[in-house]
Amino acid sequence: MLELENLTFGYGPKTVGSGISLTLPPGETLCLLGPNGGGKTTLFKTMLGLLPPLAGRVLLDGTDLAGLPRRDIAQTIAYVPQAHAAFFPFRVREVVVMGRASRLSAFSSPGPADHAAAERALTMLGIGHLSERVYTEISGGERQLALIARALAGEPRLLVMDEPTASLDFGNQARVLGQVRRLSAHGIAVVLSTHDPGHAFLCADRVALLHGGRLAGLGAPAETVTPETLQLLYGVEVAVVPLPGEGRAVCAPVLA
Repeated sequence: MLELENLTFGYGPKTVGSGISLTLPPGETLCLLGPNGGGKTTLFKTMLGLLPPLAGRVLLDGTDLAGLPRRDIAQTIAYVPQAHAAFFPFRVREVVVMGRASRLSAFSSPGPADHAAAERALTMLGIGHLSERVYTEISGGERQLALIARALAGEPRLLVMDEPTASLDFGNQARVLGQVRRLSAHGIAVVLSTHDPGHAFLCADRVALLHGGRLAGLGAPAETVTPETLQLLYGVEVAVVPLPGEGRAVCAPVLA
């Protein structure tokens, strides 16, 4: 379980956000919404232990993150960056095995257990058929799924995902969000950011709204993602249109 207790975060003397308190239990997906420059990435870095809190605490299973060895944090919390273009022609299987780095001792090479963990991650995400493909030659959506598999190979209990659908086409966005939703069935907690508030209805159990460095809302998507809150976050009028099925909706700006 990850807990943020009255967290103030930022860089050195510069405060980016404050007063953040929330709990992320196992198997829950939390979607973080907020405008550009609103502090989402800085908050993620603090949750990962890459930046020290300016005040408050980040707790992992009740233990202050500041007192945990970096290796222990890396074995528990995995980070999935936005899809990126790689420069070296690694096989997808090799990229995924890299996720075992936190489980290896210094100067050791991946062994049978590490390769087995990578295969399990590939299978879980349904991309085992990509195992021998060159990472630089697969599609953006496939690369994003490979990055998620790399994170899962390390057998974490929490995934932090920074805009996992950025730059992906509509179909690949749906595939990535569908896999995010399925991770909860394996007891993995996920916190992700996105610039499309409609994504919250597709994969999130709860939504956190970050505005001006503070929580402007926290709750179920249907209760939190409203025309009023979206106008507060993004400064434009937004329509939230319900879809058939419980708790489903799409969001679209209302153009003048």
